[in-house]
Amino acid sequence: MDDWFALFKAKFINNFITDNRWKYLWNGLGVTLQVTFFAVLIGIVIGFTVAIIRSTCDKTGRLKILNAICKVYLTVIRGTPVVVQLLIIYFVVFASVNINKVIAAIIAFGINSGAYVAEIVRSGIMSIDEGQMEAGRSLGFSYAQTMWYIVLPQAFKNVLPALANEFIVLLKETSVSGYIALQDLTKGGDIIRGRTYDALMPLLAVALIYLVMVVFLSKGVTLLERRLRSSDR
Repeated sequence: MDDWFALFKAKFINNFITDNRWKYLWNGLGVTLQVTFFAVLIGIVIGFTVAIIRSTCDKTGRLKILNAICKVYLTVIRGTPVVVQLLIIYFVVFASVNINKVIAAIIAFGINSGAYVAEIVRSGIMSIDEGQMEAGRSLGFSYAQTMWYIVLPQAFKNVLPALANEFIVLLKETSVSGYIALQDLTKGGDIIRGRTYDALMPLLAVALIYLVMVVFLSKGVTLLERRLRSSDR
């Protein structure tokens, strides 16, 4: 038992304490959270815009050209791997521009997330009873005002748990950022592995950090769902 503990201690020190290697994980965690946060914001903007365009076309028959463009966007983004999209954004779209890797990752993950957010929000909008729209119009609201003040708040409340789960998935998807040599959390663990030639401990540390973040976020989603259910009573 003592030999095992001594071996564990030596490996721990070699992987995380020597040369302050723990900073690779700490700095990588900061990059991961930064990419996730701003990608979420971009995903929300794109997702709500696409969802409104598509639901408007479904309900009124207007915006057909924009709806067709949105369908192409959804088909392409949802039908291709996020890592391929990341590589195209960085090595093709911005090939001639000296763009910051963090910005490239934010754009790629934001565009990817937007497609999934769009379908989640659209399903929420379409689930609202048509009478809500008619009630708004009878009060003298325009279509846009009815959508903004009556339909969207109810739809957002209905899909909020699903949106939160999508953002948890996005947090984990950012682990492929290392494909463009971005030093995120996963890449930080890989750098330590390259220094110590010990794969087990740094990769377990990365997995544990992701697990802790996901558990806390999932707990937050559960509390949110409980509060939303209680507010409906």
